[in-house]
Amino acid sequence: MLVFKFGGASVKDASAVKNVGEVMKLYSNEEIVVVVSAMGKMTNALEKLAGAYFYKKGNPQSTLKEIKDYHIEILNELFTDEKHSIYDDVNNILVELEWIIEDKPIKDYDFEYDQIVSMGEMISTKIVSAWLIKNDICNIWVDCRDFIKTDNTYREAKLNWEDTEACVNKVVAPLVEKGKRGIVVTQGFVGVTSENFNTTLGREGSDYSAAIIGSILKAETVTIWKDVAGVLNADPKWFKETEKLDALSYHDAIELSFFGATIIHPKTLKPLQNRGIPLYVKSFYNPKEEGTLITSTKELPADVEEKPSFIFKVDQILISILPKDYSFIVEENLSDIFRIFANFSVKINLIQHAALSFSVCVDGDRRKLPLLIKELQKDYKVLYNEDVELVTIRNYNQDTIDRVIQKKKIFVEQKSRQTARFVVKNVD
Repeated sequence: MLVFKFGGASVKDASAVKNVGEVMKLYSNEEIVVVVSAMGKMTNALEKLAGAYFYKKGNPQSTLKEIKDYHIEILNELFTDEKHSIYDDVNNILVELEWIIEDKPIKDYDFEYDQIVSMGEMISTKIVSAWLIKNDICNIWVDCRDFIKTDNTYREAKLNWEDTEACVNKVVAPLVEKGKRGIVVTQGFVGVTSENFNTTLGREGSDYSAAIIGSILKAETVTIWKDVAGVLNADPKWFKETEKLDALSYHDAIELSFFGATIIHPKTLKPLQNRGIPLYVKSFYNPKEEGTLITSTKELPADVEEKPSFIFKVDQILISILPKDYSFIVEENLSDIFRIFANFSVKINLIQHAALSFSVCVDGDRRKLPLLIKELQKDYKVLYNEDVELVTIRNYNQDTIDRVIQKKKIFVEQKSRQTARFVVKNVD
């Protein structure tokens, strides 16, 4: 049994959806669970809708119309018969969105965000499933909310593994039993609470969904289909010349994702590592190419080359926290500081600890950070630098360092045996 994950770029338009069908035809004799993300940049559009609805900024009806038009255009290209049931299926989900934004918010922003943004995956999977059936690729559409069970930490839900495992084995496993050649199409990124409210697993969480399902069903492999040849040693947005990494250990892949490599969701690797399930990252443009293999160190090919990898996180803020009385930063202070960051759900990307200060680099969340800083200022002096970049080099040497820090002011520099990290800002 295999698990495939198709991200937003792989279903961004009608042509891309058709290509998913071509990829699936290469595996016509396999039992497969297909995990699909929202189409294209639809998660961003739904985030815009959630913000306009909750904060009364912008026009939610106008944004919803853009969302409708986008999906209807794809439907019209894929299904010429306007009486096809897929039109009703998609319209019913869009009506759900209309109902949400017609009423006043009932809880906080994170809750409302999850009820709205989760609809992207519901629409995309309906369309993909219908297209596959139209092209004689039989499959069953399954609502992931029937088996991905979480707590109520909205926008970053924590999985209830025991309930999820029981539900996956009850709902999904019978549909992909060996020898049945069964295909299930379901959603990534989305879960449900015990009260039946939608949750999401964090941005790019569809990778994690695929890993959860693969781990529970003891899949042979999990494959993430991307618009690149595999895991690259740098983001093409920042580097004109990139190299594909042919193979990585689970450990190295976890390190890269932790540091901010966007190719794999940070939580994806652990469930697969626990089961020893190989993860492949392949190109949906060239599905017969090998891509990148991620597996245990002992299973790696002997000739794997350790290439330098570059990770850039932009729109960062460097926050320095100092005691007001110039005393040392000690364990009691650290416990208090970490508690405040946890209370505001602000993730720390880098830490620098000195005698009289504690500095962190975090994402530039304009909604959370003013509140966080205000809370810290009750007991500490707080300084910060906005619009900095966090640069990480894995398997570095001096040439690679020189390559990325030229014409930049360095605020923080850290080096270990394999990893160099810098907080920098462009020099005017």
